[in-house]
Amino acid sequence: MRDFSSFFEECERAPRLNELAGFFGATAAGQSGSPIKQPHVDRRLLGDDKLLDRFILLHERRRGPFDQHYHASIPYRLEEECRLGHAILRYGQGMSAPLNLYSLGTAEGTMARTISELAEGRVESLSCSPNVENYQSFMAYGDPPHATFFLGPFHHLRKDLLRTRLEFAKFASGFDIIFEDTTFQMYSPNRLDQIEFVSQHLKDDGLFLFVEKFKNRDIDEYQRRELQKDHGFKARFFGPTDIIEKKVAVLTVMKRSEVTLAEMSDAVKRRFQHCFVTWNSGNFSTLIASNSLSNIECFMSGLIAPAIPGEYVYADIPNRLHSQTT
Repeated sequence: MRDFSSFFEECERAPRLNELAGFFGATAAGQSGSPIKQPHVDRRLLGDDKLLDRFILLHERRRGPFDQHYHASIPYRLEEECRLGHAILRYGQGMSAPLNLYSLGTAEGTMARTISELAEGRVESLSCSPNVENYQSFMAYGDPPHATFFLGPFHHLRKDLLRTRLEFAKFASGFDIIFEDTTFQMYSPNRLDQIEFVSQHLKDDGLFLFVEKFKNRDIDEYQRRELQKDHGFKARFFGPTDIIEKKVAVLTVMKRSEVTLAEMSDAVKRRFQHCFVTWNSGNFSTLIASNSLSNIECFMSGLIAPAIPGEYVYADIPNRLHSQTT
C-alpha cells in the first residue's frame, strides 16, 4: 500500500483546518453567515415525482445552519442536491444489496441522512466533517439507524479505522458511491493524491461524484460568472457587506486550491476510465467518474434534468469529459 504520510501532513496544514477553521465553525454553529431568508427549492424547475417530493420535504426538515449558508451561496445548488439525492435513491433501488454511500463533506450530512432515512435500510451512509457543530446538527434529529457520522477531516478516515471501529464495520467492504462536495478545494489543488487516497474506499465498479468550483484559464470569464453569482443570486439572501466580507475572508484563500476542469480531468483520468459532467452553475460543476461505464449510464438514467435557469449554464449537459477503452 502506498505511503500517504506526506499527503496527510499536507492536509493538516490545509486552509480548511487552519485559517478557515473559524469561518466554518461559526457558520456551522449559526453564529455568522446566516442568510437573510432561508433558501427553498424552486419546484417550478423540477418535475412531478413522488420520490423527489418526499426527498425535498424531509431534506427541508433536516437542514442545519451551514446548509442554509451553502445553498444560499451557489446558484441552484439546493436543487442540484435534491436532484442527486433522488438519483442515488433510484440507483439504490436497482441493487441486490444495500448501497454504501460516503458523503465527503456536505457539512451536517443532511443529504446522506435524508437518503438513508427514506431508503429504510437500502442505503447505509457515512458523512464526515471536522466540525463538532456539524455533528451536533446531525444528531439534533436523533441517531438514525442507517446513517453514520465521522467527526474528523476526510484524511483521518483511513482503511484501518473502517475495519476496527464497530460503527464503521459495515463500510469495510467499500462504498458503491462516494460524493465529494466542495471539500478538496478547501485543502489544496493536489487532486491526484486526494482522489487516490479517497478512492481506496471505493468499490472497483463504484461511482465517484464531485461537486467543485473550477478555475477558468480566462480570468475575465471566471470573474463574470462570479459577478453573476453574487449579484444575480446571492444578493437575494445576503447583504452587500456580507458578500464582500466572505470574498475577502474565504474565497480568496479557497481560490488558491481550485483547479481547472482540464486539470481535474487529468487527475480523474489517472484513476477512472470514464467521467461525465452532469451539472453546471457558473464556475461550479458536478462530475461523475467510474471504471464502469454501465454503472455511470445506469445512474445517469435516473437523473432528472438539471434544475437551473439557462443563463447560469455554460456547458452542454451531460458532457463526456473523458472516456478510455482498455
